[in-house]
Amino acid sequence: MPISRRTKELLRLKRQSRRIAVDIGGTFTDVALEGGESLVTAKTLTTSENPVQGVLDGIEIVCEQASIEPGQVGGVIHGTTLATNALIERKGASVGFLTTEGFRDIVEIAYERRYDQYDIGIDKPDLLVTRERCWTVPERINAKGNVLKELNLSSLDNLLVSMDAEGVQSLAICLLHSYLNPSHEQKLREQIRQLRPQWSVTLSSEVCPEIREFDRACTTLANAYIKPLMSTYLYNLELALKDIGFTCPLFIVTSGGGITTVKTAAEFPIRLVESGPSGGAVMAAKVAKLCGIPRAVSFDMGGTTAKLCLVDGGTPQRSRQFEIGRAARFVKGSGLPVRIPVIDMIEIGAGGGSVAHVDGLDRLRIGPHSAGSEPGPVCYGRGGQSPTVTDADLTLGFIDPDYFAEGRVTLSEEAAAAAIKKQIGEKLGLNVRNSAYGVSQMVNENMANAARVHAVEHGTEMSNRTMIAFGGNGPLHATRVAEKLGINEVIVPVDPGVGSAVGFLSAPISYELIRSLYMLISQFDEKAVRQLLADMEKEARAVVLAGTKSGNLMRHRTAFMRYEGQGHEIEITMPDGALPRKMGPWLFQQFEKEYQRIFGRTVPNVNVEIMSWGYVAMTATKDSVVMKSAKKTWWPKPKGIRKLFWGQNRKSLIVPFYERTSLKSGAKIVGPALIIESQTTTLVSPSFDATVDASGNIVMRQHAR
Repeated sequence: MPISRRTKELLRLKRQSRRIAVDIGGTFTDVALEGGESLVTAKTLTTSENPVQGVLDGIEIVCEQASIEPGQVGGVIHGTTLATNALIERKGASVGFLTTEGFRDIVEIAYERRYDQYDIGIDKPDLLVTRERCWTVPERINAKGNVLKELNLSSLDNLLVSMDAEGVQSLAICLLHSYLNPSHEQKLREQIRQLRPQWSVTLSSEVCPEIREFDRACTTLANAYIKPLMSTYLYNLELALKDIGFTCPLFIVTSGGGITTVKTAAEFPIRLVESGPSGGAVMAAKVAKLCGIPRAVSFDMGGTTAKLCLVDGGTPQRSRQFEIGRAARFVKGSGLPVRIPVIDMIEIGAGGGSVAHVDGLDRLRIGPHSAGSEPGPVCYGRGGQSPTVTDADLTLGFIDPDYFAEGRVTLSEEAAAAAIKKQIGEKLGLNVRNSAYGVSQMVNENMANAARVHAVEHGTEMSNRTMIAFGGNGPLHATRVAEKLGINEVIVPVDPGVGSAVGFLSAPISYELIRSLYMLISQFDEKAVRQLLADMEKEARAVVLAGTKSGNLMRHRTAFMRYEGQGHEIEITMPDGALPRKMGPWLFQQFEKEYQRIFGRTVPNVNVEIMSWGYVAMTATKDSVVMKSAKKTWWPKPKGIRKLFWGQNRKSLIVPFYERTSLKSGAKIVGPALIIESQTTTLVSPSFDATVDASGNIVMRQHAR
């Protein structure tokens, strides 16, 4: 019977509903194709010299496995660590800074304090620009947005000549109070584009229209620093996808966990600094909702870094400020501050490729340097000479070479053991197995310590949380890190090896704006606030609607408030529907309720300030339904056995290993055991048991002590 035209059209639309998510990490590029009964995934080595090629390689693999053509894909969603790496490794453009006359030293003065006042040998954060590359123009706008001194462009020609002599390629413009009145910044950009059309120009009034000059200046500088690199990469990727037959749009994941258009991402690449890791936090939050977990911590350990994020009530913690490349590990204030909407997480150099070495004091150290994908760990056989965490895990027996990276990377146990013996064992007087155990223990403690610091900074603890582990190395180290943190439950979701890419598929198309409009509650200007929120809504909706045909968008509005004279604000959520008629009194009431909840008291007889306003427009997401537990418990048959060296007891263990594809709902496994899949391995430590729930997640619980 012939297929009708309508049926053919429905089939075509069904095929085009399939989307591809791509996450570029420091070592691997992960790809996930949705559609059908399950995801099709792939993990390929990142091509650091030309990241576009690694993306195309992974996409080719999943399309071939799913038997679909590029034209049948409805969208490509992409997250990457390239922006972060460019900032950390200082591989961006030669940037210049232009500000108001008399304020040349905004960046140099910073916060007028040291992040460690007792360290006489303190390393200052690298803020991307030296004083020699800072210039000023005559102009002045006051704190109400009124022009006190008109912009004088007569000196611009001489300034540009000086910038040419310094080799400036990208210019950051940050004038005083331009967040209220951007006209002078806009005039400067217009003139510079005529005189230096090849330059990239970033305006603070567009990238970070908020109070606090130093933070705004740093955010503008960071955007200008990576803009030429990221815009070139994004447009090259878009063109490369079109060349191989993709007709669908390309979306980019932002640091806040949403997705946006290539045009917006290329203009404001600073919003991509946590692009890749944010997808993992989104995925962990979805798992927490499905499992009905009120307090969780996402644990994403890849080849280069480990990322941890607190998830409360099914929502990852968020922030408006982020520090890049801290000079002092874990010390707040020692990095480059940027003010962007971001999922709040801590990230350290602890991954499978983290290099192990013995320092001058005969101490075993891990990272932060990573072998990456080129040359990679010694066991890859690609020229790596320094032992890594992956080499240690292989030597201890935790990794089965036959299953590693879907069989695309051949591992050499002999080469890994030889490197560990020579560079660790001989220097510390240890045999190979104890040396490998030391490497493994050290990286686990580094990650546990980072988690403790992150929890303390947020006034919480880890022991009452469930760990959601993913990434290429996360499931392998999760139970051992959990033991150090006192965590009793660990969940390894489906397709954990490409967790961030899976999270991208759940992310809404969204755009977030923050605007500063200062006022006291006692002098509340309702007309000005309503106009500001209307303008923000128009701008945010325009960005989101550029990437979707759906006009049914959700919105989230906030006010950032504090008692007069305080240094920091708290966030007050406004109604999703119509705004209150008497907005000022309503905001004051909500502020005091929230302040009481956080601090246990209010401050009487003190006026309240509103510093900034926030607006988020996003596409609607499906509500998660808490899953039911498995109906029946059964005991699966192991695929085989492996010999592990369990350093805690200084002895070898013969443990069963299972293929995850054979484990259905209700399967129960007693540790110690290994659960192997194509992109990662889950270690069930001796103190844990594992079960498979109704959604296919591996749930590991620690025995009662």
